[in-house]
Amino acid sequence: QVQLVESGGGLVQAGGSLRLSCAASGRTFSRYAMGWFRQAPGKEREFVAVITKGRNTYYRDSVKGRFAISRDNAVDTVYLQMSSLEPEDTAIYYCAAQYGSGWSRAVNAYQYWGQGTQVTVSS
Repeated sequence: QVQLVESGGGLVQAGGSLRLSCAASGRTFSRYAMGWFRQAPGKEREFVAVITKGRNTYYRDSVKGRFAISRDNAVDTVYLQMSSLEPEDTAIYYCAAQYGSGWSRAVNAYQYWGQGTQVTVSS
């Protein structure tokens, strides 16, 4: 079992920045690919970014160049640095852990989820 707790969300003006954190506990953090997803009101949960066990990173097209995912295995934490935020980035952001080889953009590939943190970008 892995427990995930997100923090760092809030209200920010367009063009601003936020850094989300996700603290993990319970199993060997380094064995998991860690992803960030988001869900806006009335929409499905969507992939944002992932960092693999080998620290390769992948992003959805709309956040490339603006968001950066990283991990610190010494403190079992994954981060999402978000810059040049847009109102369209408004959503609840979730971190998730995927055990096994490879990585995926699919929600159902991830075994563990945090409770989410709200990000609101005002125009």
